[in-house]
Amino acid sequence: MTILVTGAAGFIGAHVVRALLARGDRVIGIDNLNPYYDPALKEARLTWIGATPAFTFERGDIAEPGALQRACGAEPIDRIIHLAAQAGVRYSLENPMAYAHANVTGHLAVLEFARFLPALKHLVYASSSSVYGGNTKLPFSESDPVDKPVSLYAATKKADELMSHAYSHLYGLRQTGLRFFTVYGPWGRPDMAYWQFTAQILNGEPISVFNHGDMKRDFTYVDDVTAGVIACLDHPPAEGTHRLFNIGNNKPEALTDFIAVLERLLGQKAKCRFEPMQPGDVKETYADIAAISREIGFTPKTPLEDGLRHFVSWYRDFHKV
Repeated sequence: MTILVTGAAGFIGAHVVRALLARGDRVIGIDNLNPYYDPALKEARLTWIGATPAFTFERGDIAEPGALQRACGAEPIDRIIHLAAQAGVRYSLENPMAYAHANVTGHLAVLEFARFLPALKHLVYASSSSVYGGNTKLPFSESDPVDKPVSLYAATKKADELMSHAYSHLYGLRQTGLRFFTVYGPWGRPDMAYWQFTAQILNGEPISVFNHGDMKRDFTYVDDVTAGVIACLDHPPAEGTHRLFNIGNNKPEALTDFIAVLERLLGQKAKCRFEPMQPGDVKETYADIAAISREIGFTPKTPLEDGLRHFVSWYRDFHKV
């Protein structure tokens, strides 16, 4: 089968493409390699994916008219994994229009493209745990209300879910939206805390510890996320169904414990600069994964220390430090 992967040069996208190719799928990837962070890292991910006749890549912006059609040509698309998005909560305060373009217009472009594909069996797309906003009931469940986002990024992801629901109702599209919880690991994003902390600790620079360290995150290792994405892809819902799943580790970790693990793995103490909570941030995330475990068989396997060990090893090798 032929699978279209948007955001193929992104963190999760590159891992998903490699896993699909490893099991023998044909993959078409598209990514605009935007400069939100260094495009050289995205180019390096494409090199890591490797050259193979089973993978073709198109540099393009999914929100631009005709971009998806040019990427796929006349090839019949069996399934879509839509991961392209403008990421980052804090950056949405600085450049809100980038989020409307990539996350709203881009998602709508994927839906419009998908509804005219006669062979399409399933569309899986990335939502985010950010949609839970300031919810205080823990763990976060898919049935919880998500109508009070605390960042524009979260609002665009909720908009994606609403649009997908409408397209499933109107056109019978089988869709699964995945609410990712703090994904980390090798080939990750330089704007994420685990990457920034690693670089700053190694350079002897202070790290910013928000909310004075009183925060928890449900850190989810990228290999577990990749396995969950593909398992969902392989188990489409009934025609006309739009479903939502959390993908998390089901085990929130205290920020202070997270920093202690990094210090141990790096062999250096962090210089902590304690700061107040940042606008758009939340104190704790915690995924209820009962639904995806029951329906798909998803089970995270990677403890935080093992996952961070893999990341630190990759980081040292990639940066030669």
